[in-house]
Amino acid sequence: MKIGIPREIKAQEHRVSMIPGAVGELVRRGHEVLVESSAGEGSSYTDHQYEAQGARIVPDAEAVFGEAEMIVKVKEPQPAEVAMLEPRHILFTYLHLAASKDLTEGLMKSGCTAIAYETIEVNGHLPLLEPMSEIAGRMSSIVGSYHLAKHAGGRGILLGGVPGVAPGRVVVIGGGTAGVNAARVAKGIGADVTILEVDFDRMRFLDITMDGTRTVYSNETNLVELLPRVDLVIGAVLVPGAAAPKLITREMLRAMPPGSVFVDIAVDQGGCAETTRPTTHQAPTFVEEDVIHYCVANMPGAYARTATQALCNVTQRWVALLAEEGVAGACSRHPDLLGGINCHGGRLTCGPVGEAHGIAVGSAASVLGI
Repeated sequence: MKIGIPREIKAQEHRVSMIPGAVGELVRRGHEVLVESSAGEGSSYTDHQYEAQGARIVPDAEAVFGEAEMIVKVKEPQPAEVAMLEPRHILFTYLHLAASKDLTEGLMKSGCTAIAYETIEVNGHLPLLEPMSEIAGRMSSIVGSYHLAKHAGGRGILLGGVPGVAPGRVVVIGGGTAGVNAARVAKGIGADVTILEVDFDRMRFLDITMDGTRTVYSNETNLVELLPRVDLVIGAVLVPGAAAPKLITREMLRAMPPGSVFVDIAVDQGGCAETTRPTTHQAPTFVEEDVIHYCVANMPGAYARTATQALCNVTQRWVALLAEEGVAGACSRHPDLLGGINCHGGRLTCGPVGEAHGIAVGSAASVLGI
């Protein structure tokens, strides 16, 4: 199969979908890999490194999309990329379609097979999402701590405190992969950390493994009680493939201390606050109700080399499977892959996305005819 790796064009997105070593594995398996010139520079990988592994460097995205059968990306395709997609293409990337009806309709119109990293579920886990959730979670406490500094517009709170001064208070909404990593870093800094969660088994696990961190059942009453005394809130809510629930209202934000910080890791899925809107690494924050909002839609892109390596670790076996078996064959061998198919042949095949946008959905298996 001809596999294409375009340069990412979303604002301040420096990751690349595959590292040179993974490209070499595909070439040794008999596949042809086309890499857009400079695609890896943001992650400190040169064209020469890809060529040394057998890739063919092409000048632009048009050449990648024009020749390749499978397009492997990091972020959702931008409008210029959607316009180049055809029914013959397999698109393998993060999609987050529940947050964008325009993108959903664009992919359906293209007729391509669009497979989302974030909706492939294996044994109750989201293996292609978890590494980025780990990075975003760890980042959230770091950037939240920074923006609490007075010169950054915050309250002037040092999360770890000092002897004789209480530490800052952090509330993490969601005890999944992103939330746990956020809590671990916040606790490591020395903050007072509370995790809100709805799954009692998960809370028991957190209680055993997160020494010194409190767990509280996640509901509106408990959240309202916590917010007036919080310094940093981290939204780490995830419903696979679906729009994030709006758990924080504008009225709740008004109860937070002026200069406190809200980091919304769920912004890719629309965000978990009604005030959330996507920002970029270049202009990461805005203020609503005297609360600093950090809502960068591609947080792991800030640490592009680490994130690229972590992503490629979990995607490369699926890329190889799709390249060798095709979509139907790969799904027959590994039915877990069916959950990743969001669109095929003009049909939407992801239920939560259909629910978010009011679009009829067909099952991936029936649409593929398997």
